[in-house]
Amino acid sequence: MILDEIVQKTREELENRKKEYPLEWLGRSLAYNPYMPRDVKKALQSTPERPYRIIAEVKKASPSKGIIREDFEPVSIAKAYELGGADALSILTEPHYFKGNLEYITQVRRYVPMPLLRKDFIIDSYQILEALVYGADFILLIAAALKASELKELLEYARHLGLEVLVEIHNKEDLTKAIWAGADIIGINHRDLQTFEMHMNLCHELIPLIPQGKIIVAESGLSSPKTLEELHGIGVDAFLIGEHFMRQKDVTQALLDIYPLNKK
Repeated sequence: MILDEIVQKTREELENRKKEYPLEWLGRSLAYNPYMPRDVKKALQSTPERPYRIIAEVKKASPSKGIIREDFEPVSIAKAYELGGADALSILTEPHYFKGNLEYITQVRRYVPMPLLRKDFIIDSYQILEALVYGADFILLIAAALKASELKELLEYARHLGLEVLVEIHNKEDLTKAIWAGADIIGINHRDLQTFEMHMNLCHELIPLIPQGKIIVAESGLSSPKTLEELHGIGVDAFLIGEHFMRQKDVTQALLDIYPLNKK
């Protein structure tokens, strides 16, 4: 199963990083950290003027599709997304399967004002501290990759550091974990991370089970204004879109096309 494989690779990589940059080193670096986490919930919540929000993804590759964008310049892509009206950015930092890098967060943070998500397979508090040090404003926690107790512990640690958390779910079991852990922002991923199969009805199945007051994010398989309007109609507040944008020559125009409200 690919999720298990990625998590195992992440554990191995993490042990190496901890030796090279001990936790104490990360902690000391916070004293020189110029970044204060930005207001993620405000960026993702619906308003009458802006009914739903877009988290645009900076993504070079994926395990299922290989290289998605050859001309990959994270800062240029981020600035193009800003011109298109993105509300937040998702930055892939997993190096082996998604060709990401933590440094991309720091590079992008210098040039764009919107909140940044560290999108990775986070299984340890060390990675959360890394996210803060490198300039992220919120992190992804994947319910399927964690025990309920682990999810709760990592979520609370992130909040302690001032970071928000997007908890990603794929089924009812994941949703139960997310609610028990205290998630405020819940991402429904249409892509099964074990098989990569798409389940585009998942929002319809899970949203009725989500308590009021949660910010709901739909992820994967999103490429048309009609789909976004339909899912917003059943309760989705924000959409995380990566592959569709990354395959377009002009990502600014692609964002404007999928969400006409962005046009000035």
